[in-house]
Amino acid sequence: MVESPDVTLELAAREDAPLLANLLELYAHDLSGTFGLDIGADGRFGYKTLPLYWSEPERKFPFFIRSATGVVGFALVTRGSPVTDDPDDFDVAEFFVLRRHRRSEVGRCAAELLWDRFAVRWIVRVSEGNRGGCEFWRRVIPAYSRGRYSHSTRPGATHPWRVFSFDSRNRGASA
Repeated sequence: MVESPDVTLELAAREDAPLLANLLELYAHDLSGTFGLDIGADGRFGYKTLPLYWSEPERKFPFFIRSATGVVGFALVTRGSPVTDDPDDFDVAEFFVLRRHRRSEVGRCAAELLWDRFAVRWIVRVSEGNRGGCEFWRRVIPAYSRGRYSHSTRPGATHPWRVFSFDSRNRGASA
């Protein structure tokens, strides 16, 4: 388990939805070139399924990533993944760290805190067009899982997807 006084993971409450929606705009902007995302008539990218994170609390988990400077990102997690048949797999649906805090171990600490929070089989999907994201997950997942993970490639509309899976229950087991 990662112990870091500088990074915490906090479950977002319904009243935090506006803050999370603002962070999702930054996230969508970062990925707009990779996925060809355009803003709507209101000048926002939007995230249509965000309300589900509070209407389906047994299946959807919104988290803020905080550091000493305040909120520095978020993670959206779902029970059930679009790439597996097991309804109990946990899926990292979205993961975002503000540019200023990237390459500072904030993302790694937050990911490990997330995985340690739920002892389950995890699925992490990342578009191969998201080079920074691919590099991050290719480094963090093998280290966290102590090499006990699998990965595959799936077709995608814009780019292929890299899909990682591992079980956080096995982390403490001997190799």
